[in-house]
Amino acid sequence: MFIPTPASRAHTSALVLFSGGQDSTTCLAHALSRYERVETIAFDYGQRHKVELDARLQVLHELKKRFPQWAGKLGENHLLDLAVLGQVSDCSLTRDVAFKMEASGLPNTFVPGRNLLFLTLAAALAYRRDLQVLVTGVCETDFSGYPDCRDDTMKAMQLALSLGMDKRFLVETPLMWIDKADTWALAHSLGSESGVAQGGEALVELIVEHTHTCYLGDRIHRQAWGYGCGECPACELRARGYERFCQAAA
Repeated sequence: MFIPTPASRAHTSALVLFSGGQDSTTCLAHALSRYERVETIAFDYGQRHKVELDARLQVLHELKKRFPQWAGKLGENHLLDLAVLGQVSDCSLTRDVAFKMEASGLPNTFVPGRNLLFLTLAAALAYRRDLQVLVTGVCETDFSGYPDCRDDTMKAMQLALSLGMDKRFLVETPLMWIDKADTWALAHSLGSESGVAQGGEALVELIVEHTHTCYLGDRIHRQAWGYGCGECPACELRARGYERFCQAAA
């Protein structure tokens, strides 16, 4: 159970970077369990498919329906046009090319500067909307080595944004030190603490059925852990985490 600290009591509002995937949905539940007012933001940056962007609307609808006590906290959902990022990026998330590892040691799913731009624009919106906390699902445990997902990067961004906008932002990363199995478990825990009967199972079921992670945008093949091709790196990571979560819960 979450016990408020002096710092957390000082923050009452949050903006969640919300793509409609498993991680960002878990982060949204995390924010709704802690803050009085929560808004969401997503970015259209010229990605290969818009499935995640569509999925986020369904996830929001289902969250409001299944968790009515969270519905009253949910504010506006923002979508920003960031097409310029797709114009300057040449990777497998913005181009129709096969997934592979680059000479740099990073997979070609890495979109340079993506999370830096996302946080900067999110902070600008949060400044205007008087939102104090930026919540993002970056992770340094189960990830592909993306430098803009690392804890040091997030701390540096928090400092730069706070100084540059003369507003004390908190960049919150609930998934930073947990793996995908723990992310499933966190969702179950948050749902259980929501006050809804069988809330843990309800939130896990919502994530399985309505969130989207597959890099190829596959919403045809239904796996135990949700929809996806089952072969891309995102599907493999989600599947392994779900399997370990189910084994631990058995």
